Amino acid sequence: MAQNPIDVIFAKARDLAASDIHIAADAPVLFRVDGTLMPQTEQPLTTEQAEQFVRTVLGETPYKRFERDREIDVSYSLKDGTRMRVNCAYERGTPTLVARIIATKIPTLDEVGLTELWAHFGNYREGLILFTGPTGSGKSTSLASLITMIQQQRPINLITLEDPIEFLFPVPQGCVRQRQYTHDFLSFAEGLKHVLRQDPDVVMVGEMRDPETIAAALTLAETGHLIFATLHTPNAVQTVDRIIDVFPPHQQSQVRSQLSLSLKAIVAQRLVAKTGGGRVAVREVLINSPAVGNIIRDNRAQELKSVLQTNESIGMCSYEKGAKRLYKEGKITKETFEFIIASQ
Repeated sequence: MAQNPIDVIFAKARDLAASDIHIAADAPVLFRVDGTLMPQTEQPLTTEQAEQFVRTVLGETPYKRFERDREIDVSYSLKDGTRMRVNCAYERGTPTLVARIIATKIPTLDEVGLTELWAHFGNYREGLILFTGPTGSGKSTSLASLITMIQQQRPINLITLEDPIEFLFPVPQGCVRQRQYTHDFLSFAEGLKHVLRQDPDVVMVGEMRDPETIAAALTLAETGHLIFATLHTPNAVQTVDRIIDVFPPHQQSQVRSQLSLSLKAIVAQRLVAKTGGGRVAVREVLINSPAVGNIIRDNRAQELKSVLQTNESIGMCSYEKGAKRLYKEGKITKETFEFIIASQ
C-alpha cells in the first residue's frame, strides 16, 4: 500500500535530518536543515494541495475544530514511530502547517552538552528550573535529557502538561503520566492546580503562558515538588523580569519573594552552527544562590548580569563564557563565536 504524500514528505525530512517542514500554498515545500530553509519542490503547492496535506495530518474531527478556531497544535506519527509536533494555521484564508520533527530517542546529557550542569543541580528534589530561549532553540530536548536522567537515578512519579506531547518518556522505574492540552486537560493553570492531588515528584510544564500558570507553578515549587518549565525569553535577566511583569503591580512584591525562594536555576539557550555541520547549544546558566535570591527579592534584576560573570565556580555561566568554551573545544568556528559575542 502506497504512502500518502504527506508521509513521504515527512519521511524525506527525517532522512535529511531536517528540524522543521513548512507547507503553504504558493510556496514550495521547505525543510529547515541546520537552521537554513531549503526548498524541496520545484513548483509551488496549490491551495488544494496545501489544504489536503493539512486535512490528512489532522483528520476530520480535528479539522472541523481547526476551521472553527483557525489555529491548532497536534502531534503526528509516521508508521516507523517518527513523531512530529504540528502547528496548523490559516494564512490569507488558506490552511498552512509547520511540523517540528521530534527525535525518536531522547539524547543523553553528554549529547546535548548538559553533563556539567547536571553535576551542579542534578540532585534537586524541589523548586523551579526554567529553560528559556526562542522557538527551536532545543529547550524541549534539553528538558527531556535532564528528566530522563532523573528517572534513571531514582523512582519518580513524572507528570507532564504539554501542547502537544513531544518526547515520550520511558518508565525505567516509578511512573509517567503525559497529559496533552485539550485532550487530557483544558487549561494549564487548572491542570497544575489538580496535579497536587496526583502525588507528583516531578512536573514538567510545556510552557508558562499566563499569570495563572506561573502562579500555580510557583506554588507547586514551594510545596516540595520539582518543576521544570519553559519560557520564550532570550536570557536569564529578561526571564526574571518577564515572570514578575506579567502580574499586576500590587502582586509583584509577593511574586518576587516567591521566585527568590522557589527558583533553582534558569538555563537560557540558543542553537548555533556547529563546526562540520549540525547545530550546538550555547547556554547562559543562572543558579539561585543567596545573592541571586536577594537581588530578585529586592527588584535589582539588572545586577544579575554581573553575578553571572563572577560565579562560574557554582555552575553559573554567561553566554560569552559559554561561547568561549565551545570555541576552545572546536565546536564552533571563530566567525560563529564572534557573532554570538556581537549579539550580546
